[in-house]
Amino acid sequence: MDSARLLALERLVEGLSPAELYWVAAWSAARAEQVLRGLPGIQAQPAKALNDALTIIYGSQTGQAKRIATQLGERAEAAGLPVRLVRADAYSQRDLAKEKHLVVVISTQGDAEPPDDARGLVEYVLGKRAPKLPGLRYAVLGLGDSSYPQFCAIGRQLDERLAELGASRFAPLGEADVDIEAVAGPWADHALEQAKKVLGAQPPLARVATLQPVPSRAIHSRERPFAAPVLDNQAIVARDAARDVRHLELSLEGSGLSYQPGDAVGVWPQNPPALVQQWLSLLQMDGDQLANHGGRSLPLRQWLTNERELTRLSRPLIAALADVSGDEGLAQLLRPDQSRALSTLLTEHQPIDLWRRHPGAWSAEELVAALRPLTPRLYSIASSQKVVGDEVHLTVATVDYLAHGERHWGAASSFIAAASDERRLPIYIEANERFRLPQDDTRDVIMIGPGTGVAPFRAFVQERRETGARGRNWLFFGNRHFTSEFLYQLEWQAALRNGSLHRLDLAFSRDGASKIYVQQRLREQGRELYAWLQGGAHLYVCGDSNHMAKDVHAALIDVAIAHGGQSPEQAKAWLGELLQQGRYARDVY
Repeated sequence: MDSARLLALERLVEGLSPAELYWVAAWSAARAEQVLRGLPGIQAQPAKALNDALTIIYGSQTGQAKRIATQLGERAEAAGLPVRLVRADAYSQRDLAKEKHLVVVISTQGDAEPPDDARGLVEYVLGKRAPKLPGLRYAVLGLGDSSYPQFCAIGRQLDERLAELGASRFAPLGEADVDIEAVAGPWADHALEQAKKVLGAQPPLARVATLQPVPSRAIHSRERPFAAPVLDNQAIVARDAARDVRHLELSLEGSGLSYQPGDAVGVWPQNPPALVQQWLSLLQMDGDQLANHGGRSLPLRQWLTNERELTRLSRPLIAALADVSGDEGLAQLLRPDQSRALSTLLTEHQPIDLWRRHPGAWSAEELVAALRPLTPRLYSIASSQKVVGDEVHLTVATVDYLAHGERHWGAASSFIAAASDERRLPIYIEANERFRLPQDDTRDVIMIGPGTGVAPFRAFVQERRETGARGRNWLFFGNRHFTSEFLYQLEWQAALRNGSLHRLDLAFSRDGASKIYVQQRLREQGRELYAWLQGGAHLYVCGDSNHMAKDVHAALIDVAIAHGGQSPEQAKAWLGELLQQGRYARDVY
């Protein structure tokens, strides 16, 4: 097959899941057999009109919304409904006016930000160009984190806006916290039942059978993590560094797990024993006493160690604490006009800080019910599987600090930092399709990753070196101190020498009289940076979403204004277009 046909085929299958790729392989094999036998081809069924199908659009930053939307689509299809599942940035905005039955599953990032793949669609729906939609029936499921003030804000805005445009709901707005299934499961059940009534379920469409069964592999997922042996766990900062940053190497041998640069590892943590003891001592409770919740009976220490979130505050938890303690001031923080004070509280305090200030009478069962379920943490993968084989590498900053007169820990980072070669970590792979190296290996790559945000770019450089990519690689890295916190310094210097890294710009904020950050380096190198982007380079940002990512975005706008002659509005539109094209990708948290 010639290269042009191969490229066309690659474009056709881009973004398909493994299951969908197996389906394509099976269909191709069946078609080849028909050609060999001189039989007519499979007769394509007429495409369903939009008003005959249930369109499911998802906007996802970490993959959760995609997972929920895909599950809903599979269930709807199995129930006999014609389904169209579309990622938000692949959805044609022209189709919105024609839709009759629509489901939107979308996450909210940080302070009321849409996921990057949904920015264009959200702006369109919320903007002046959105069409009137009197014939549309719709349902919205928002995913969020109630430890942020603007919980599920994007889902709420879309739900309200679609109603303003004349559409009518066939299911009420769903708002899922980090314990997604608790809301998403019942919501999906109800939405599916209503969709069946609206559309009228038909017998499921016949599927193309595989000519040969696909060999089974051990499948591990969020619900069924793999117990990964720890091969190495070492500090990659100096002993006198203010923060401990660890480099971990985990074995995937026998797991069947695979990944690509840009993906993440989900780690199911345990809370630090010292933190669990703090809770038991503060509340004067016996860790061995049994507590019943959700049909399960476990010792309280086990609930607090393995099952409940102890390090992140949330709105429902504040509400429960205000109710039990009777503290009106705490309850007032949940009012809409107190969003700034609430944000400060959520950012600067852990749950135990509030328990100390607002004591109340709690039973073991009430405590377990008030605390959120413990959820996995995602870490960007810092290795290329082409280089490390059946291993996966992580870069993790340990959270351990003093505040409000007490020691505080991070759940997952403390759990990981304590991992030795005698331990196994429960993990799974979380794919991140929007944070991928360009398929065209002649394209240049610009990587911006201060602190542990540099992790995926270690994977990128390894991958590009191993595949012999012809494009140039430029890394912007920042941290506080050159001598103690230059993560992977020797590797970057070796990469410069062997040509797998072409440029390295550094910003160490605490080494001079004034603080220097990566966004200032972007402005200093703005002329060449803009030239790379105009030449087709792909731009990647990884790290803190609340400050760094916003500051970098602002710096890129300044670069386009200063060196591209663009107005502020044109510069913002230009970056939006790069996002839409997939040439500006962000892995922020």
